[in-house]
Amino acid sequence: MIRVLVVDDHPMMRAGIALEINSETDMTVVGEAIDGHQALVQYRLHTPDVMLVDMRMPNMGGLGTIQNIRAEFPGARIVVLTSAMEDFHAMRAFRAGASGYLSKDMLGSELVKTIRLVSKGQRCIPEGIAAKLLSPDGGPQLSPKELEVLRRAARGLSNKLIAEEMNISEHTVKGYLKSIMAKLDANDRTHAVTIALQRGFFEIG
Repeated sequence: MIRVLVVDDHPMMRAGIALEINSETDMTVVGEAIDGHQALVQYRLHTPDVMLVDMRMPNMGGLGTIQNIRAEFPGARIVVLTSAMEDFHAMRAFRAGASGYLSKDMLGSELVKTIRLVSKGQRCIPEGIAAKLLSPDGGPQLSPKELEVLRRAARGLSNKLIAEEMNISEHTVKGYLKSIMAKLDANDRTHAVTIALQRGFFEIG
């Protein structure tokens, strides 16, 4: 029997997934969680064969959940669920230790198939993502300093306040933002923040 932990903040989604899994003769849902903090508690309690985790959740999102679970349980087998097949989210998830990645639009037979494969130690990587994972760059990468600037911009801080918090000049902040917008092909800082959030460069909250 394949034992599955379902982590998603939407009750209807959890119910639908549980119904699908429990209708199979060789798998069962042993626990549910609404965020990463609950996921850790449930994982320690049940040590499931496979964990399904939503990428976008309050308190602790999917990426943080994967990183924390894998840090404590290096052999954890994790399948990421997302409402959109976002390449950068996928790459970050796999690099953090995920074994599978599914769009919520592909649930049903694909979900069951993926759980079975992952439970056997196989990886289910969407076509197109695999090549990028093998690529040394995997798309536009922001430097740690650029990410720091962008996180602060996402909080609504002005260039002056960002400069004060980071103990750098306002001119340097403008330089970072210019570089960020060029890398992300963004029209302005708000557009850059939106793109970064969509691609999973960081999460707010």
